[in-house]
Amino acid sequence: MVPPRPEQPPAATRRRPVGAVDLTPRPGAAPPPAGPAPAFPYAYQHQHQPPPQQQQQQLPPYVLPRPETPAETTTRLRPIRTRPPARTATAAACVVLGLGLIGGAATGAWLTSDSSADAAAHSTYTVGRSAWHSVPVDTLFPRTLTGDGAGPGGADRVWTRIAVAPDSGCRAGLDPLLARTLGPVGCARMLRATYTDATASSVTTVGLIFTEGDEAAMKALNTRFTGQHLGRRTDLMPRTYPVKGTAAAGFGDRQRASWTVHVLTDVPVVVSAVSGFADGRTVTDPQPVDRAMAANATTAAAQAGLGNEAKGIADRIERGLRRTVTDLTEKPE
Repeated sequence: MVPPRPEQPPAATRRRPVGAVDLTPRPGAAPPPAGPAPAFPYAYQHQHQPPPQQQQQQLPPYVLPRPETPAETTTRLRPIRTRPPARTATAAACVVLGLGLIGGAATGAWLTSDSSADAAAHSTYTVGRSAWHSVPVDTLFPRTLTGDGAGPGGADRVWTRIAVAPDSGCRAGLDPLLARTLGPVGCARMLRATYTDATASSVTTVGLIFTEGDEAAMKALNTRFTGQHLGRRTDLMPRTYPVKGTAAAGFGDRQRASWTVHVLTDVPVVVSAVSGFADGRTVTDPQPVDRAMAANATTAAAQAGLGNEAKGIADRIERGLRRTVTDLTEKPE
């Protein structure tokens, strides 16, 4: 008859303090079998000898109860976790990414501020205001101007520059009333040149007034000129630039026949032009260009096409200035 299998010892219910080792059998544990001591990595402190009758009895083959393990008799030391390589690489990547974001933000702010400053430095107003001394005179006032279809009835025109006035303030080149009218935008500099047509029968003085006003001031002045029709007032005509020894030698205030004054809003400049006869005749009924170019105009200025002369030259000087300022703004040197 096979004796009943001894009960398994209960598992340890609590952990012993660090370093405590109890080598005595737990209460109720079955004694180890007779014979050679099992080859365990530890030894019992007390040998329990069974009664003699049990020593002579041969135990049937069965699995001995599992002895206590070192984990049940001692306290395990908590291992120190090592950082996996993947986690280390991730942490390093986060650090690099963080530094990159910070550096990128700083660089972006620097580039943005630098771009804003660069854009302001090369705006059409900044470049246009300094064009009077940074752009060659032959660019501002070309020696020859071609006016295809610019004459009366669409006739072609060619104008030749005969003189360029020294740069000056507006007081010398403008009548006092016109100077006061332009006062809200200020006057930084004024440039003028006089042209004659291919037949040398008419002369025209064209002027560029470089102002100190910003975009809002220039728009306000333009609105005032157009809304109040200031460009038609004879007391706001620009002055001429006569040149001795040329076809414009007798071109004075009394010879003014037709004129135009145009306030630009994309650059801080006012463009003006005034035309007259090259023979120095006095004009008693001057007309602004829009009236002198009207189909039913019968004045001497209109019949001679002096309105077309003033408008044609002023338009081409204005276009050249805009083109030059745009080139300097988009491709600063």
